[in-house]
Amino acid sequence: MDNGPIGVFDSGIGGLTVVDALAKSLPNESILYVGDTARVPYGNKSKVRIQEFTNEITQWLIDQKSKMIVVACNTASSLALDYIKLKFDLPIIGVIEPGIHSAISITKNKQVGVLGTNATIKSDAYGEGLRAANDKISVVSQPCPLFVPLVEEGWVSGDVPTAIATTYLEPIKRSNVDTLILGCTHYPLLKSILRQILGSDVSLVDSGEATAAAVNSVLSKNNIVSNKNTGEIHCYVTDSRDSFEALAGRFVHANISTITHVDIS
Repeated sequence: MDNGPIGVFDSGIGGLTVVDALAKSLPNESILYVGDTARVPYGNKSKVRIQEFTNEITQWLIDQKSKMIVVACNTASSLALDYIKLKFDLPIIGVIEPGIHSAISITKNKQVGVLGTNATIKSDAYGEGLRAANDKISVVSQPCPLFVPLVEEGWVSGDVPTAIATTYLEPIKRSNVDTLILGCTHYPLLKSILRQILGSDVSLVDSGEATAAAVNSVLSKNNIVSNKNTGEIHCYVTDSRDSFEALAGRFVHANISTITHVDIS
């Protein structure tokens, strides 16, 4: 048993979709969440910079006695997960592998689409993972660099995000994709717009729930499950608390105990 918190981080507020899934499936676990809002988005940063940010936040979460780390950022998962796994001696998982497994279990025609940041799409982490699992799968990848700023500003409905999403989704609509991976933890907040554009024939894969299941497995395997009756959620942001606090309720339905500013870099 280990009553230490699960450390979770993302470039901004999007990783709270993973926190929400964790809180629902593992209500006895406490969670420390870092939103690196001072340096969002990660998607247009270099691999070296993303590794640097990821290393700093992971070390900070370990200093706060986190028992495992969840990299709730697709960009960091694709470019820095292996890097920090070599540096730190505790369980660390990302969000890409759970998303891949979900997509493979859902697709019927083996035509899978991936939406992500420029960095995630350029890395081809999803494409490589999908093809490695099943070489008959065809992948259509589409970068959506404006989605993260839209969500961070709360623009998740209306004409502007709909117009942008319509443009981004053209290659997906032209293909025969039946399953679409939302390859960024910000993107689930745009689900209603994506469904409106794509219709009901395309299944949307949000890796939050799959990641929560993977966390549960890691906790059990390492015998670090909490024996507390209820866990707490504590959030830390590297920029102003105000916008984070205003938007957090859209992402997390459980109670957030505290939201605190922290300097990590």
